[in-house]
Amino acid sequence: MNFELSDTLLELQQKTRDFIRNEIIPMEADPRFDSHGPHESLRRDLIEKARAAGLLTPHASREMGGLGLTHIEKAIVFEEAGYSWLGPTALNIHAPDEGNIHLMEEVATPAQKERWLRPQVEGHIRSCFAMTEPDPGAGADPSMLRTTATRDGKGYRINGRKWFITGADGASYAIIMARTEDGNATMFLADMDQPGIRLERNMDAMDSCFTGGHGVLVFDNLYVPEEDILGELGKGFRYAQVRLAPARLTHCMRWLGQARRANDAAVEYASRRHAFGKPLAEHEGVGFMLADNDMDIHTARLHIWHTAWLLDKGERCNFESSRAKVVCSEAEWRVVDRCVQILGGQGVTAEKEVMRIFTDMRAFRIYDGPSEVHRWSMARKIVHAAQKAREAAAAQQGGQA
Repeated sequence: MNFELSDTLLELQQKTRDFIRNEIIPMEADPRFDSHGPHESLRRDLIEKARAAGLLTPHASREMGGLGLTHIEKAIVFEEAGYSWLGPTALNIHAPDEGNIHLMEEVATPAQKERWLRPQVEGHIRSCFAMTEPDPGAGADPSMLRTTATRDGKGYRINGRKWFITGADGASYAIIMARTEDGNATMFLADMDQPGIRLERNMDAMDSCFTGGHGVLVFDNLYVPEEDILGELGKGFRYAQVRLAPARLTHCMRWLGQARRANDAAVEYASRRHAFGKPLAEHEGVGFMLADNDMDIHTARLHIWHTAWLLDKGERCNFESSRAKVVCSEAEWRVVDRCVQILGGQGVTAEKEVMRIFTDMRAFRIYDGPSEVHRWSMARKIVHAAQKAREAAAAQQGGQA
C-alpha cells in the first residue's frame, strides 16, 4: 500500500478542510436544532453551501452528479468533513443516506435511480434504512427478522414494526427489509408519505447529529408493487452486506474527524492552561493522555486506509471492515474520553465542543453492529480459516504419501 497522496487529493483535502472551518463550523451555533438533530431547514442551507463549493455528495458516481470518489479518497474527505458534527450533513455523506446511496448505485434499476437516487444525490431528499426491530425481532442478529412481506397480486403487503431507524422523520423514502413467504429476506423501496407507513414516535437518544433522529416505524398492510423491489427477491441479507461493509468504514472516517477535533481542543487547552506552576501538558498524567490520543488516532486512520485500499482492489472486506469498526470505534471513543478528562469542567459543559462530541460518539460502538458482535464474527472466521488451513495441509501430506 502506497501512503502517498496525489496532489489532486491533497488539494481536495485542503478544500474540504477550509470549507468546514470557514463555512460549516460557524453554523454550529445555528438555533435550528433540537435533541433529535438538525432541522430540515438547516440541512437544506448546509446542502446549498456544499453545492456552491462543489463538494456535495462527493462519494456518488459522476453519472449521478457526485465526484466518484474511491474508498481511499472518501477516507480523506470524510475525515475532514467529520471535523464538524454538521459537516457530514452539509456534504450529504451522513448516515444512513451515505450507505443508502452506495447501495442504490450498486443494486437499483435505472428507473429506481431516477425516481429516488438522483434527487437524493442532489440533496433534495433524504432516506432511511428500515431493518432493526424491537425485541424479539432483528437487531445485531438480522436473521431474527420478523417484518413480513406477503404476496398480493403484482406486489407485496408489508407488516411489521421497526425502531432505531435513523432519519425516518422527514425521509422521502425507505429501504425496508422484510421476510417473504419463502422465509428469505428481501429489500423493498417505498415512499414515506403512504398511509401504510406511520412514524409512531422519535426515540430519545444520546446523539443529536442526525437530521430526523431515530424513529419507530409501523408498517400496516403497506402495498409495494413488484417493480419497487430493490434487487432480487430473497437477496436482502446479501445486499445488506453490500451496504454495511463500506458503511461501517465511512462511520469510522467521519468519527475520526470528530476525535481529531476533540484532541485539537485538548492540546490547545493543555498547552495554555497552567496548574501547579506549569502548563497542564507538562504534567506527566496529561502529557501521557495526549500521547495516547495521538497513537489511537494514527492507529484508527491506518485501519481505515488499509480497509479502504482493499475495497478499492475489489475485495469484500467483511472481516476487515468488522476489525476496523471495532478498533476505530473504541480508539476514537478513548480519544474523546481523555479529552473530557483533560478539559476538566469545560469538558463536561457546553463551554467546549468536546461535551457534544462525547455524547454523540458513544453510540458509535453500537451502530452498525456492537463491538462484541464483530469480535464474535471475526473469531468464527479466524477459526474457520485455521481449520481450512489444517485440512489443506493434511490433504497435501496425504497426496505426498
